[in-house]
Amino acid sequence: MNKWLWVTGLLILVSGIGLGYWLAGNLEGLFLKVHGPDHTKTPLDDKEPGPGQPLFYRHPMNPAITSPVPAKDSMGMDYVPVYADEQTTTEPGTVRIDPVTVQNIGVRTAKVARTTLTRNVRAVGRVDYDEERIFRLHPKTAGWIEALHVDKTGQWVAKDADLLSIYSPQLVAAQQEYVLALQNQEILSNSPFESIRRGADDLLASSRKRLQLLDVPDHQLHELTDKKRIIKSLHIHAPTDGIVIQIDAREGQYVTPDTEIFTIANVGKVWVYADVYEYELPWVRLGDPAEIRLIGVPGHVFTSRVEFIYPYAERQTRTNRIRMVLDNPEGLLKPDMFADVTILTQKQYKTLTVPTEAIIRSGTRNQVFVVREPGKFEPRQVQLGLDSDGRIAILDGLDEGEEIVISAQFLIDSESKLREATAKMLDAPMHHDSGEHRLD
Repeated sequence: MNKWLWVTGLLILVSGIGLGYWLAGNLEGLFLKVHGPDHTKTPLDDKEPGPGQPLFYRHPMNPAITSPVPAKDSMGMDYVPVYADEQTTTEPGTVRIDPVTVQNIGVRTAKVARTTLTRNVRAVGRVDYDEERIFRLHPKTAGWIEALHVDKTGQWVAKDADLLSIYSPQLVAAQQEYVLALQNQEILSNSPFESIRRGADDLLASSRKRLQLLDVPDHQLHELTDKKRIIKSLHIHAPTDGIVIQIDAREGQYVTPDTEIFTIANVGKVWVYADVYEYELPWVRLGDPAEIRLIGVPGHVFTSRVEFIYPYAERQTRTNRIRMVLDNPEGLLKPDMFADVTILTQKQYKTLTVPTEAIIRSGTRNQVFVVREPGKFEPRQVQLGLDSDGRIAILDGLDEGEEIVISAQFLIDSESKLREATAKMLDAPMHHDSGEHRLD
């Protein structure tokens, strides 16, 4: 009987010890779950994290959510540790990346250097008439066109070529006055009075000048002087060599000084217009040499210079027009031909430049990442200038010799923005919520 009591007591004792250990473990886990591991620290453990130790852990997608202990978000992603040395950087957004990660994400760098920028601006051009060599022919008196000797547009005419014959009562009257002045001068040429002889000469000169002002040609004026016979129809001659580009009168038509009978263009020189886009316009200067090629004149390169930059932009194409002048003695360049224009712009010497791919453009600002030391990258705002051949001028924000990131900078920029947001969060009051810190 005593033996069985002894055995039973021993079994109860062993079972009690095992149950005690099981309860102790579960209660400790429950306590940690409710209060967190910070409450299990001893006074010796309750001190500030040292160098290389995380201050806290932040949400991988939202830096405003933090936790004092390692944790996972609702998607199972681990919180990212934030270390003490990361919070002591002097510039907001500065990023520290370990060398292994730098190599894995393919970070490449380059030096800020002074180089020579040059750019050839290519544009579509169009040949046109020289506005200074377009002549519009109006009669000096009213009358009727009796004969039109040039009656086709596009026809070539030489200077002083006979264009038309016009009958004008005013011209007839002016001829009569001239013939009378001639006869009067002949009669009074032997007068003993000098004043009378001088008056006859002045009257003749005045009558002759009037005919000249009415565009009576010299050969008809000589004929009138020699034969003293009134000419019914007087000729109008071409004022220049050129092409007839417009005719606004026909035979038998009554014309006045308001009538533009002919428009003649001299094509010994032509203008070439080119439309330059707004972003290329800062390169173009007056006097820049230009090369002009035309499909209609293969194998020939015409050279000129930028003569004029128009002071306004084209509203529909958002381009700015420039003008060049070309000699055209053989008439190879015809108005309205299209041309390929290459403007050889002036070089920008000793300009502070960086590779174009180093620039991060956010719309409101442009920035680069400067290497402060191995693994440490600082965002820097810059002011940009002209760009050419993969390099862009820096007007402000960088110094010569500084090292900048030229690849993987978008990954660094993403991390920089998270770090900057975290730094702002640390300066704001927080509250505790189920083991996480949120920005109030």
